[in-house]
Amino acid sequence: MKKITTSIALLLFITLHAQQDSSEVKKDTLRVGNFIIIKDGNNNEHKQTESVVFGNKKDYSLNVFSRPTKKGNISTNWWIFDIGFANMRNNTNFAAAQAGNYFRTYRPADGVVNENSYRLNTGKTTNVNLWFFMQKLNIAKHVLNLKYGLGLEMYNFRYDTKLSYRKDPEPFVMNDSVSFRKNKLFVEYLTVPMMINVNPTPNKTKGFNFSAGISAGYFIGGRNKQISAERGKQKIKGNFDFEPFRIAAIGELGLGPVRLYGTFSLNKLQKDVTKMEQYPFAVGVRLSNW
Repeated sequence: MKKITTSIALLLFITLHAQQDSSEVKKDTLRVGNFIIIKDGNNNEHKQTESVVFGNKKDYSLNVFSRPTKKGNISTNWWIFDIGFANMRNNTNFAAAQAGNYFRTYRPADGVVNENSYRLNTGKTTNVNLWFFMQKLNIAKHVLNLKYGLGLEMYNFRYDTKLSYRKDPEPFVMNDSVSFRKNKLFVEYLTVPMMINVNPTPNKTKGFNFSAGISAGYFIGGRNKQISAERGKQKIKGNFDFEPFRIAAIGELGLGPVRLYGTFSLNKLQKDVTKMEQYPFAVGVRLSNW
């Protein structure tokens, strides 16, 4: 009888111990400094549960997804803003231009239009761009991308001279008879940029990257805004014989959180009939997420 009782007790002990082992979940433990991270074994294809323990006290649980989010092949950046300085490369043969009809002189005292008439106040000659959107299309592992968009390019050429743009009815320029406190030519384009972007560190949001390409712009407006004591404020609007299309070489450089841009016109600002050869360019800062 004693042997039977001992055998039954031993069998119960073994059964209870086996049930306890089967109910336990195998755990992996990792110690980092004073932290103990315990990962349970109830992993599935989508997520695993980790318990973070400070000392011997469990503080909280953290859900970790085992599958990282896949980057999309197209990313969009809305409402990008550029601000920079502008200028012009002037290759005009003024002797030939003065023989045409684009330059006019109404009073000998005002002098003929020449290179000095186009002298700019470089500190106040600016370029401001507003891009409705830009998109980046992955070509190769997010290192090589195609960037394109749509927006407005706006140039403010601030003259330190009496140069005036007029229509009578054909466009022309002249040295005016009054001095201006402010004399600005505003030119605006609807522009589509297209660039190849190289990003050596695609997993970093503020790493080094650069882009280069061309842009095509359509002239949508121009005006000569002037302020003088004699005439007050006036705005003369017109196309002033400017080219309807603008093709430019463009570039962009990303250095951490700072993004720089540059643009240089490949065709002239004015039409051939004017005999002018001016090529606007600009450099500045781009406020963009990438």
